Amino acid sequence: MDANNAKDFTFAKLSDLKLPITFRISQLEGTRKPRPFSDLLDHPEYRFSGVQSSGLSDLYVTCQLIADNKPLTIPYRTAYKTFKHHYTWNEWITLPYRYCDLPLNAQLTITVWDIEGPNRPVPIGGSTFRMFGKKWTLRRGKHRLTLWPDREADGAHETATPSKVGIRDEMGRLEKVIKKYERGDLTKLDWLDKLAFRRMEEIHAAEQAVSDKLFFYIDLPSFDFPVIYTEPEMSPGTQLSSHTPVASHASAIPAPAINNLDQHLWSVVDPDMARENPVEDKHTRLIRSHRSAPLDRDLKPNAETRDTLNEILNYPPTQELSAEDKNLIWKFRFYLTRDKRGLTKFLKSVTWRDASEVKQAVEVLLPMWVEIELDDALELLGPGTVDSRVRTFAVRQLRRTDDDELLLYLLQLVQALKFERLSDGHRTTRSSQVVLSQEDSGLADFLIERGAQNPLLGNRFHWYLMVEVSDQHYKELYANVVYNFMRKLEQLEDGVERRELLKRQGVLVESLSSKAKEVRAWKDARPKKIDKLRAWLADSRSGMASMEPLPFPLNDRVNITGVIADKSSVFKSALFPLLIWFQTEGGGEYPIIFKNGDDMRQDQLVNQLFTLMERLLRKENLDLKISPYAVLATGPTEGMVQFVPSKAIAAIVSEYGTLLNYLRANNSDEGSVGTYGVRPDVIDTFVRSCAGYSVLTYILGVGDRHLDNLMLAPDGHFFHVDFGYILGRDPKPFPPPVKVCKEMVDAMGGATSKHYNRFKSLCYTAFTILRKNANLILNLATLMIDAHITDINQHSVREQLQEKFLLQMTEEEAIKAFETLLNETSYFTVVFDRIHDIAQYWRS
Repeated sequence: MDANNAKDFTFAKLSDLKLPITFRISQLEGTRKPRPFSDLLDHPEYRFSGVQSSGLSDLYVTCQLIADNKPLTIPYRTAYKTFKHHYTWNEWITLPYRYCDLPLNAQLTITVWDIEGPNRPVPIGGSTFRMFGKKWTLRRGKHRLTLWPDREADGAHETATPSKVGIRDEMGRLEKVIKKYERGDLTKLDWLDKLAFRRMEEIHAAEQAVSDKLFFYIDLPSFDFPVIYTEPEMSPGTQLSSHTPVASHASAIPAPAINNLDQHLWSVVDPDMARENPVEDKHTRLIRSHRSAPLDRDLKPNAETRDTLNEILNYPPTQELSAEDKNLIWKFRFYLTRDKRGLTKFLKSVTWRDASEVKQAVEVLLPMWVEIELDDALELLGPGTVDSRVRTFAVRQLRRTDDDELLLYLLQLVQALKFERLSDGHRTTRSSQVVLSQEDSGLADFLIERGAQNPLLGNRFHWYLMVEVSDQHYKELYANVVYNFMRKLEQLEDGVERRELLKRQGVLVESLSSKAKEVRAWKDARPKKIDKLRAWLADSRSGMASMEPLPFPLNDRVNITGVIADKSSVFKSALFPLLIWFQTEGGGEYPIIFKNGDDMRQDQLVNQLFTLMERLLRKENLDLKISPYAVLATGPTEGMVQFVPSKAIAAIVSEYGTLLNYLRANNSDEGSVGTYGVRPDVIDTFVRSCAGYSVLTYILGVGDRHLDNLMLAPDGHFFHVDFGYILGRDPKPFPPPVKVCKEMVDAMGGATSKHYNRFKSLCYTAFTILRKNANLILNLATLMIDAHITDINQHSVREQLQEKFLLQMTEEEAIKAFETLLNETSYFTVVFDRIHDIAQYWRS
C-alpha cells in the first residue's frame, strides 16, 4: 500500500483484537432535582435519600454487556463514591469479555444508582450504548450518553433508553468537532486551540446551568486505526485454545499490530458476491439453450463422465452443487430420468427463474422420471422445493407407503405443511418466495384421507395438529387442516364416534395438565403432594377413577378404563412430573409420566428417530433390542411419556454396587458359562441394547449424559431418557462423542472380554447400516427446522448431523474413524454425575 496515496484507507479487524473490553466512566453532568414536598409527606424515608441532602450524594454505577436481549457478562458494579464538587469518577473498568468475541449488535448498559433507604437502591438514570457505529466500526474516544431519568438501562434490541436521542444543542455539536480534532482530521494550531477550548468551556458551563437533561460521559480506547467488525475465519485444522490469556489494563490500550499480519489473512468484502454473475448467467443460458434439447435426448455419458455423475448423485441432500455439477446434470438430464437417485439433484440444477427451463423440467422430464425412493420424496417436500407440481409428484410417491411406514414419517409430514401453499390461499412464511405454480400439491388432503381411513394414524395426526394450532405463526393454516379433517370424519360411518373419542381424549389431557400445574404450585413437601394427588385421582368427581374404554392418546392400541390411584406418584424433579398408572381393558396396566412446563417436542422427535432407525436395522436383520418409549407432546409446554419400569444406573450402583449384581438379582443362573451368573439371554439383550443406543445417541449428538438418565430394566434392556440436548449441544465440557460409561463396560466383563468385543462389532455394523440410510435421516431432520425445537435448525442439521455420518469418507475410513471415537472417554463424567446427585438430593 502506498503511504503517499491520500486515498488509502487502513483499518484493523475486530477478530484480531484479542484484548478485554475496557472503558473509563468519566463524569455525570446535569442538575438533579429534589423530590417535591408532597412526596416527602407520603414517604418520610425519602428525606434521607442523597438527592435531598445539601451536598452531593454517594452514588454507584452498574455496567453490563448485552446482545440479542441476553447478557454477555454478569453486571459490573463500582464501589460507592463520595463526591465534593462534581460527580466525577475517572475510573477504568475492564469487563471479562474480549473485543474479538463481540457480536455486531452488542450494547453496553450503564445505570447510575442512589440510595433512598435501607437496601433500597433507586436508579438516577440509565442509558444503552451501542458498541458499533452505522458502518460496523467499533466506537472509540469520548462519548456523551443521555441518561433517562429514574429508569434502569434495559439493553433491549429496540431499547427504550438509547444513549443517542438527537438532542440538537451547541455542546453536542462542539463535541463532534472535538472528536474530529482528536482523530487528527482537523489542523492543529496551539494558540488558536487554547482560545477555542476556553470558549467551549464557557459554552458548556452556560448550557449546563439551564439544561434539565442528565448526561454521562465515558471514554473508550482510541486505537490508531478504525476497527471494523469481522468474524474469525477458521481453517479446517485450526483449533481454539480452551483458555486465551487476557492482558491486564494499562493506561492506554495499544492498537493491533497491523503491519505484522500476513497478507493472506486479510479478506476483501465484495458487496456483489451474493448477486448473480452476469457472465456466468449468460454462459449457463448458452449451454442450456432450448435449441440443444432435441440433441440432449440421445446424449449418453462416457465412462469417465458416468463416474463423475455417480459421485454427484451420491452427495448427501444437504450438500450444495457447484455450477459445474449443475451444468453436467442438465446436459445429461434425459439420460438420468432412468436413475431414481437423479431427480433431487436435477431439480437443484434447474434455474427456476428461467421459464423455459422450468417448463421443460416439470412438464417434460418430471413425468418421464422413474419412481423415486421415499427419502428423496421427503426431500422434495422440504423448504427448498418452490414449485407445487414437484411437491405433487412427491405426494404421489408417498401414496405407495403403507400405514405403518407413514406413521413413522407423520410428524415430519405435518411439519412439511408449513412449506405448502394450500388451495384455499393460506400461505406460510417460508412459501412466500416466488412460487412458479400456485396449485395445491395435495399433501394436506393426502394426510387427511389416510388419517380418516386408519384410526391409529388419525389419532396421532390429530394430536400433531393440536400442537401446531397453538403456534401463532401457523395457527390459521393448521386450524384449516383440523377443520377439513373433522369434516372428513363426519362422512364416515363411525365418524361421529371417532370425533367423540378425540373430544374425550382432549378432556383427559386438559384434566392432567391442570392438575400438573396445581401440583407444581403446591408448597407442600413431595410426600404430601403424592397424597393429595392420589386423593384427587380416587375421587369419583375427577372422572379419573373409572371411565368408559378410551383409546389412550399416547398409544391408540391401549384402551384405558381408569387409574390406579395407589400406585400413582409425583417425581422428584424441578417440575414435579406426575406418574399416573392407568388401568387398561382386560385388567392390564399402562403407566405414563405427564409433564407440564417442559417442551416435549424434542424428546418426541428423538424417540421417533430412534424408532425409525430401529426399523432400518431390523430390515437388515440386525436386532439390537432397542425399545424406544412412546412420547407425545400435547402442547408447546406439556406432554406425556410412557413409563418403563427400570432403574437409573446411579441408583443401581448405589443399591447393588454393580450392574451385574442388579441383573444377577433379577435373572440369576448359577450354571451359566461365561455370563457371570446371569441368564445368557439377559446378557445378550444388555450387550445389544448398549450397542444400539451408543450408536443412536452418537448419530443424534445426544448430550448431557449422566448416570441418572441412563436406565436399565430388570430384563437387561438398556436405554436413555431425557433428550434436552441434541445435535452436539452439551452443558458439560469435552463430552465424549460416543456415550459409553465405565459401568456399562464392567457389566460386559471389562474392555478385554468377549462380550465387549461383540458390543464393538455390533456398533460397527449398526453404524454402517444407518450410514447407508443417512439421506432419509437428514431429510427428516431438515423437515423439522420450523418446528420450534431448540436444537433443530438449518445449521445444526447440515453441520452436526451430516458430520456424524462421516459422509466425506469411504465406508472403510468411516468405520476406522468411528472405532477411534468409540474408544474415547471423558474424565469429567464422574465429577458431573456427582454434582447431579447432589442437586437431586436437595430437590427431595
